Amino acid sequence: MKEWIPLILISLIISGAGVYYWIDNTKQPTEYANITQVMSENPGAEQFERAVHPRAFVFPRDLGSHNRFQTEWWYFTGNLTTAEGRPFGYQLTFFRRAIRAERPAGQSAWATNQLYMAHFALSDIQSKSFLTFERFSRGSLGLAGAEAHPFKVWLENWAVSENRQGEWMMSAQSSKMSLQLTLRLLKPMVFNGRDGLSQKGPEPGNASYYFSNTRIESTGTVIVDGKTYPVSGYSWLDREWSSSALSQNQTGWDWFSIQLDDWREIMLYQIREKNGSISQFSSGSFVNKDGSIVPLQKNDFQITVVDRWRSPVSGQDYPAAWIIRIPLKGLLFSVKPLMKNQEHRHSFAYWEGAVVVEGEGLSGKGYVELTGYTSNP
Repeated sequence: MKEWIPLILISLIISGAGVYYWIDNTKQPTEYANITQVMSENPGAEQFERAVHPRAFVFPRDLGSHNRFQTEWWYFTGNLTTAEGRPFGYQLTFFRRAIRAERPAGQSAWATNQLYMAHFALSDIQSKSFLTFERFSRGSLGLAGAEAHPFKVWLENWAVSENRQGEWMMSAQSSKMSLQLTLRLLKPMVFNGRDGLSQKGPEPGNASYYFSNTRIESTGTVIVDGKTYPVSGYSWLDREWSSSALSQNQTGWDWFSIQLDDWREIMLYQIREKNGSISQFSSGSFVNKDGSIVPLQKNDFQITVVDRWRSPVSGQDYPAAWIIRIPLKGLLFSVKPLMKNQEHRHSFAYWEGAVVVEGEGLSGKGYVELTGYTSNP
């Protein structure tokens, strides 16, 4: 099992050396961790709470961390453009992983049972450049964490934090790029699955608590190669936490977040099984203009792959264009990457990138995430 937690635990928590480190995609690992194994039940997972029953979501409390669950993320993606129409896509994601359910004994300020990882990526479509970075830190000494009121999630100087006006301020920098955005939520939260309980497999607890905000006004600046670009557009937030989301016979997922220009949004995911079939637990959400939601089950939509792209670095073979049908809403549209190489190659290799949506009488933009296509055994 290529598990990344013990290696990071040794370097960050047991030893005193190194507060955090970051990796860029110019230094390629030779192996990648298996996302399905990390998201499935692991030894010691029984000590954590599980997503079993629907729950009442309370805000701002549920914007903060849920440390009694093993895995959690704050997932921001978005499509931005300059006034001249130059497009950028971005991703800023914070992951929390609990090493154990209880805090370690002792008085050391370094002690923690929480590990944070973050991914920061920019798709510069015009230059066909995809920049991606990864960081890790411990959830102690103020190095990384998540708070509910005022809302803040951070890993060192990568952060999303609420200001006095109730806006969210996003900030992330690397040696090659910088992103500064002001985020304003334009629609209410969307509770995916069964009132926010998103079942991923047949076993009790193989589920997550999952909500999204599907339309976030975003304005600010992108800096690439020392040049500053004022930008605006829309972002998307996914919030999920669980302790054992996937089943052992599941290999990964294809996730779509789509923002139509007519102010409707669509979230879809299909979970792939080892025998090549699509899990019956694949689902989605259709968000109307007024923010009301129509839950979608597996049989309510069809996703057909019409192109593929093989990474010249990882060797993974990804879908690269799709036709999506949602008969319930009378929709038929294509989804195409704004550029094909938007592959992260860090602890995990996965594809996540900006896409364009086109169909009869509709258009839009979005993001797609593809996991579990690893060529590793």
